[in-house]
Amino acid sequence: MNTTVIFDNSGKPGMMVRVPKFKYSDVISGGREVTCSAFIIDGVEVPEIFISKFQNIIVNGKAYSLPFQKPTVSLTFDQAKEACESKGKGWHLITNAEWAAIALWCKKNGTLPRGNNYGGSDYSHRDEKGICFDDCKVLTGSGPDTWSHDHTPDGIFDLNGNVWEWVGGLRLLDGEIQIIPDNNAAKHIDQSKTSHEWQPIKVDGKTFKYTEDENGLKVTTEKPEGWNGCKFSNLGADVEIPDVLKELALYPSDNADLTEYIFADADGERLPYRGGNWGYGSSAGVFSLFLYNPRSIVNTNIGFRSAFVQIPEI
Repeated sequence: MNTTVIFDNSGKPGMMVRVPKFKYSDVISGGREVTCSAFIIDGVEVPEIFISKFQNIIVNGKAYSLPFQKPTVSLTFDQAKEACESKGKGWHLITNAEWAAIALWCKKNGTLPRGNNYGGSDYSHRDEKGICFDDCKVLTGSGPDTWSHDHTPDGIFDLNGNVWEWVGGLRLLDGEIQIIPDNNAAKHIDQSKTSHEWQPIKVDGKTFKYTEDENGLKVTTEKPEGWNGCKFSNLGADVEIPDVLKELALYPSDNADLTEYIFADADGERLPYRGGNWGYGSSAGVFSLFLYNPRSIVNTNIGFRSAFVQIPEI
């Protein structure tokens, strides 16, 4: 993986990290010998994806990955998606498939990133600090190398904390887990509430849902209800979990003790953001997932990140 500069349709540059194709067996013990869905578009494998090195800012309506900036916040899911797609073909809001691939890679390689999850420093290593503004957020990429996904200067920064990040291609609809298959959400595809692109994760005719339970949250194929959360590693289930939930970082892939939290609400449409924020402490991180709010929510602790891929010619 290495840092590169990619220019958009306005001729303006952004700093991106090239991620070459890999298989689930490379990042999950006993994982399937198939290419990660982040590298499959319309059934065609792509050799690489490019992820914004930094949380994004918006300039003239377009998203940019630049260092030592105040990340843009307080925008809806659809506004974040538009700011990314306005940069041209192949540009898109980072998808959950891409985020999950990076998270699993970090876990496998022992480089789970630390970050600004404690008011400018890392909860577990409080000597690690970024350049603060607004008393709690930090400028993009201003923390140490351990705040990048591979613990090097060439990595993807601030996936743990600072501000939450919208991700595409995933939602809950009345508790049912729905995705846009593979990495098709990387195309300029309809992700509206009424889009026919959304598909439930289904096995033997049964769909999978998040529902509250006595321990916080679990996966079920029964009727879901309520809202709650738990440590990601404590997420329960009353059914056999399909591989795809583990591969999309929607369920633990093993028994590792991950401190990140997952929240879900079984009422209506809920859009995801990931990573945590500056005050989320040990609950922040690459496996942190919030499926609790509608696409219209805006907050000073929610930002976004663009990605780029060469769309295959079919």
